[in-house]
Amino acid sequence: MPYTSNEELPVGVRHKLPIEAQNIYREAFNHAWEFYKDPHKRHKDRTQEETAHSVAWSAVEKKYNKDEHHEWVKI
Repeated sequence: MPYTSNEELPVGVRHKLPIEAQNIYREAFNHAWEFYKDPHKRHKDRTQEETAHSVAWSAVEKKYNKDEHHEWVKI
């Protein structure tokens, strides 16, 4: 279930992340979705979707952090 636009991202992602971070999330999710299609490439207890969301959040966290007000800001 790759995302073709940011409007398709989960509500929590759309409401929490700035647009640029949403783009990072979407691109990382879509890439991970394809890469982890093969169950042997992911942890045996994780689904393809869980793995892709985890990868997407990790990609965002490389360029964004939460500030003291719990807002996502660029590093």
